[in-house]
Amino acid sequence: MELPKDFLEKMKSLLDEEYEDFVKSYHDNRAQGFRVNPLKISVEEFKKISPFNLEKVPWVKEGFFYRTEDRPGKHPYHEAGLYYIQEPSAMAAGELVDPQPGERVLDLCAAPGGKTTHIAGKMQQQGFLLTNEIHPARAKILSQNVERMGIRNAVVTNETPARLAQRFPGYFDRIMVDAPCSGEGMFRKDPDACAEWSPENVAVCAARQFDILEHAGTMLRPGGRLVYSTCTFSPEENEGVISKFLKDSPNFEIEDVQVYEGFGKGRPDWISDGASGLGKTVRIWPHQLQGEGHYIAVLRKTDGDEAGGRLKYAKTLSDQKILKSYYQFAEETLLETPKGEFLLFGEQLYLLPKEMLSLENLKVVRPGWHLGTIKKNRFEPSHALALGLTGEQVKHKWNLEKDSREMLAYLKGESLAAEGPKGWYLLEVDGYSIGWGKLSDHILKNHFPKGLRWTGIG
Repeated sequence: MELPKDFLEKMKSLLDEEYEDFVKSYHDNRAQGFRVNPLKISVEEFKKISPFNLEKVPWVKEGFFYRTEDRPGKHPYHEAGLYYIQEPSAMAAGELVDPQPGERVLDLCAAPGGKTTHIAGKMQQQGFLLTNEIHPARAKILSQNVERMGIRNAVVTNETPARLAQRFPGYFDRIMVDAPCSGEGMFRKDPDACAEWSPENVAVCAARQFDILEHAGTMLRPGGRLVYSTCTFSPEENEGVISKFLKDSPNFEIEDVQVYEGFGKGRPDWISDGASGLGKTVRIWPHQLQGEGHYIAVLRKTDGDEAGGRLKYAKTLSDQKILKSYYQFAEETLLETPKGEFLLFGEQLYLLPKEMLSLENLKVVRPGWHLGTIKKNRFEPSHALALGLTGEQVKHKWNLEKDSREMLAYLKGESLAAEGPKGWYLLEVDGYSIGWGKLSDHILKNHFPKGLRWTGIG
């Protein structure tokens, strides 16, 4: 591949004796990886059923390298949300957020969802996860990945950081800011990033990143943790942004974090008049480990105002008559009925995360766990409900083996011949939920979403 001349000259001046190894790394095959989804399956159980050639990613318990020939994106386990495909070095950022079950967490620049799904796995369906993406098309992709991974406590929004900061001052325990950047660490993966690179674009990105980071700082509670990351090597977008933010926000400091073999330190010597502590930030280089490259700074807010009495909670569904068809479906189909605070979004029924704030006048893509559609005198369950359930929570299930003809037919949208009582069935692949089917007259009607169906295979 042909790298931008100005980029090469810049990196040569920064890296000195490491420069040749750095440039050679762009000619190597890129590392590919995925994270096992702990909301669905443990690492130990996944290793027992995995059909792939796996090698452990040292810095993430659930992370594995895979080989190109494995093609995990075209496997029933992917549709069941057993793992999320993610560039290995990017996994380090979500790991350092270190959210705890029950906390309030924000992923501010979240699409396509790698760090959101990583965070959600650690939260174990407890607490409130707000995951946001400013671009509408990418916000929809983010929402789809939240659904596929069976995440029940997340709200997906399509907002600007400024508007969210007005609504959530001093509110979150943890915030992830994976800032949009010049993408120097993505050149092997994305040729467009290489073609679009310029020194001018680096400057534009740095200004935008600082603005995003300022709004994120407003939303963090005192004592909270903010993780800033980029997939670029540019000091202007990394140490430069963090240094400027710390000078403007004296109530923040850089935290010490655990580093792994191959992780480098931040380079305060690459910028002028840098803030103290920049050496405690993290640089991940493609010539030092298996990954494309990343920069990570972990910040702690030392003081400030709590959200306190400024909180306004979401209005929930109070008319129980509207829920009659949902409860009837649950009685007929489920062994455990999901309960809590409900929200009706048109005909769509959602279960909200606990203590969710009002989202009035915000652009909301997914206001919680999508349960299904309430139509006249009936309730139709959603794909998200299926992926958020297990076989132990339903009365009727139908298990298919990953390599079976029936499994492929289901993913292609075909109906299946089946015997059993009439009604809704949770379809499973090797014991893990993958979608709905409805049995009547010996035919299991397919309810795998049309937009997800496999085409041109088999």
